[in-house]
Amino acid sequence: MNWKFWQSSGHKSKTREWIDALIFAVIAATIIRTFFIEAFTIPTPSMEKSLLVGDFLFVSKISYGARTPMTPLSFPFAHQEMPIFGGKSYSEWIKLPYYRLPGFSKIKNQDVVVFNYPMEDDRPVDKQTHYIKRCIGIPGDSLKIIDRLVYINNKPSDLPEKGQLTYEIKTDGSGLNRTVLEDLDVTEGGPSFSMDSYRYLLTPNAVKEISKIKIVRSLEPVVQQKGEFADYIFPFDPKLAWNVDNYGPVYIPKAGDKIELNEKTLPVYRRAISTYEHNKLEERNGKIYINDTETTSYTFKMNYYWMMGDNRHNSADSRFWGFVPEDHIVGKAVFIWMSWNSQGSFFNKIRWKRLFRLIH
Repeated sequence: MNWKFWQSSGHKSKTREWIDALIFAVIAATIIRTFFIEAFTIPTPSMEKSLLVGDFLFVSKISYGARTPMTPLSFPFAHQEMPIFGGKSYSEWIKLPYYRLPGFSKIKNQDVVVFNYPMEDDRPVDKQTHYIKRCIGIPGDSLKIIDRLVYINNKPSDLPEKGQLTYEIKTDGSGLNRTVLEDLDVTEGGPSFSMDSYRYLLTPNAVKEISKIKIVRSLEPVVQQKGEFADYIFPFDPKLAWNVDNYGPVYIPKAGDKIELNEKTLPVYRRAISTYEHNKLEERNGKIYINDTETTSYTFKMNYYWMMGDNRHNSADSRFWGFVPEDHIVGKAVFIWMSWNSQGSFFNKIRWKRLFRLIH
């Protein structure tokens, strides 16, 4: 048999060399991106001031263990849509089950985590939009929020050093100095209901410094009161009457947990049972059926996590859509390699002080 078709002549043209190099580069980069480390950017202010819009991050896949691809037929380096031409960048002809390689550590409280947004049911898990938040609660934790303060297992969980909350500032009628606000990196908020009233999202340091300004008469936290039902807050049930500042308590399930199901717990766990763990869940004549079998409890198959943004009053997070299942976890945010300020002047587009900064 003549195998010359497969044999090299010993000399490659420049074009062939470029093609071989390109193929090798794509394969190598895809392996690195899938199993080791991937670059992400911060598109929204939900993590301000810990992370800024325009920060470019490296996210470690090996920290928690890389997921093997669940939707393997995909255009290289495109997450959801094809570059330039548009349209889906992946095919669902082949779907693989969730599997995660061993990692160096488990997710800990306060880790900054990248994950797939769990409410995009029209996309495969690994093709859902990437979100980044701080992991406030891990499997087995109980969480509640009382007057803006988060409690984990009945112990206060402090706001991150550069986290933000909303405050109402009242002055003697004078306006707040714009330069002072810029120096304190206050960027979100403005005048409130009257000429002497302002509402700003502030870090603990900004609160301390603004309270020293002579024209400031009062500086008070803005809190949504306990019992005020917010219909946009998970699990969207008026019987629970939760809101962004007063929430829970809620237990975060871990794999193997058997949880009693009743009128108070079912709204909290319904989506996890039916959507994330793929069960048929029904309520008939006051009774609960899972996969057509009457039950009063459910044993969870996966671990779950509770994510919140450091910019607590400008963050769509677990308060709005609930638990993040373990199969949605992408990786751990490690460090900032570039930071681009689109609002900066020509010489201040790059935030030089943020380059190569570790994330914590």
